[in-house]
Amino acid sequence: MTLAPAPTGKTTALILIAASQVLALSIWFAGAAALPALIASSEIDPIRQAALTSSVQLGFVIGALASALTGLADRFPPQRLFAAGAIIAALANLLALQLEPGGLGMIASRAVAGGALALVYPVGMKLAASWARGDAGFLVGLLVGALTLGSALPFAFNLAGEVSDWTLPFAASSIAALAAAGLILFARGGPGLRPAAPFDPGAVALAFRDPALRLTNLGYLGHMWELYAMWAWIGPFTHAYWQRLDGSARLGDLTAFAVVASGALACLAAGRLADRLGRTRITMIALAISGSCALLVGPLFGLSPWLMIPVLIVWGMAVIADSAQFSAAITELAPPERTGTLLTLQTAMGFALTVIMVQALGLWIDWVGWSWAFAPLAIGPAIGVWAMARLRARPEAARLAGGRG
Repeated sequence: MTLAPAPTGKTTALILIAASQVLALSIWFAGAAALPALIASSEIDPIRQAALTSSVQLGFVIGALASALTGLADRFPPQRLFAAGAIIAALANLLALQLEPGGLGMIASRAVAGGALALVYPVGMKLAASWARGDAGFLVGLLVGALTLGSALPFAFNLAGEVSDWTLPFAASSIAALAAAGLILFARGGPGLRPAAPFDPGAVALAFRDPALRLTNLGYLGHMWELYAMWAWIGPFTHAYWQRLDGSARLGDLTAFAVVASGALACLAAGRLADRLGRTRITMIALAISGSCALLVGPLFGLSPWLMIPVLIVWGMAVIADSAQFSAAITELAPPERTGTLLTLQTAMGFALTVIMVQALGLWIDWVGWSWAFAPLAIGPAIGVWAMARLRARPEAARLAGGRG
């Protein structure tokens, strides 16, 4: 069996890769988008509410490590591997519709979907990076933007059905992922597509021993402390906010979609700015803004949408804007032969942390309510700003962003 004829050209290939990422990654937050309707129709305790998203994170970590250790991404054409991951994720998502809402079976199906997405996002990143010619930062930003838009899609799917229908985000995202599986087969790899270096366990110690790499990873962990917990709980938060103001549930979905989707453009803009102004500077600015918003949105909970919505949109942009820059920094700081292993390790550590944060934030919200719901998330950005300031002061910063730090 051969792949369908692929359109030629970098622009066409990148459009196909990004579109496929958006569609397939809509699987990720189907559970979060369905959560308000699930809570209204079923008795689901806070731990299982959070597990509908955190299980995806855990599955992704396991899948990414398994793929790296086995060299799976180099044994099969990346387009087929991406398609297989999208199909498995879609089937797992459809299976969730047949299981008890919020039950252990549904949570397990979400973990399988997360594991399958480890064959989608990193493989799509590899395909896009194969076209890099001095614009790697922008291309990474493009793919993170696609991740962001895909994460927002399930909230948009909610707008097409009944408010009480929790099945729609699952069904619609499954159809989107199946469409992605077909679309990616037309995406051609670039001239830089080549086998990755094998996973090197010896490089793991380097991530902690080397000061510059250690600070980069600490900054990334500060970023991930906040990001996925915010994305996982923004839907229930916006639903509760509009309910308090006697607004409709559709306003809650629309607001959640706008907040998450706004980050897509921010990823591209931050990528360009980081190449010109320095990675550490842009990450510190983004972290400082997002951490401040995490502290502000709770006290604004009872106030006018004219105050709340702009803060939420700014938060949605800042919380993801810096994401690509931590990966770019690893590629600039690490020995070339160990870059792949160090990127895999960074991703695994970051997503493992999100498993804890998504679960912990659900319990915190159940305890304190929405007015202080997101305040603990500001801890991560504060640590991240400190780490990136320390990195900027080190001589290794001269290797970042063409000497801009």
